[in-house]
This record gives sequence, structure tokens and C-alpha cells, in this order.
Amino acid sequence: MKKTEENCIRGCANVNLINRGIKEVNELSEEIEKAAQVLNLVGNETRLKILLLIKNEQKVCVCDLSDILGISISAVSQQLRKLKDTHLLKSEKEGQTIYYNIHPDSQEILEHIFEIFNHKSIKKVA
Repeated sequence: MKKTEENCIRGCANVNLINRGIKEVNELSEEIEKAAQVLNLVGNETRLKILLLIKNEQKVCVCDLSDILGISISAVSQQLRKLKDTHLLKSEKEGQTIYYNIHPDSQEILEHIFEIFNHKSIKKVA
């Protein structure tokens, strides 16, 4: 939105702040786009649960996720596809079973997201 005298009461523009802000937003545009995409995906409760379970267990198959979450295999598969398509998860086949784990490129951003659970001590139970 373009600032005009009609909607801004400041006496004069802080040109340095504006220029720094423009530069920072432009330099980080790809990172901002990726973060927004990730946050949009993990904003879904089921997908967040899936990611948390996979993070804690290292690798999980669709059937186990279905049993844990109490939803159909088809519903879990849809969510896994979205997470895999955006490189939050990757899969590997062992025999007839496909296991899902966190994609290495997404480890760091997901760690930041999962920091919100630290106060509840959600850790893998040994």
C-alpha cells in the first residue's frame, strides 16, 4: 500500500529504515517464501502431528501413522504426499513397506517449529 498524507500521520519518512527494510525483504524473499509455505503446511493439525511423530521416531510407515492418529490410511497418505511434495519429508522403501522421515533440507526449519513443544518435554520415549 502506498503511503500518502491521508493515511500516515508521521512528520517525515525514515528513509534509512525504509531502504533497509526494502533491501532486507528483497534479499530474503526466497527464504520468506519457503518459510511461509512451511508454516502454511504445518498450520494443519494432522500434518503437524505427522511431522512431530516422524521427528521423534526417525521413520514411520503410513499404517502406523494411521493407527496412532485414528484416521484412514488414505487420509494419512494425502497428508504425507503434501509434506513430501514440499520436501519436508522423504520416503524410503524397505521390502514392501515405505517409511517416511524428515527431509535433510527441512531439518533446521522444523527444529525451530518444534521448539514450541520444548516446554512440554515432548521427547522420544526410550
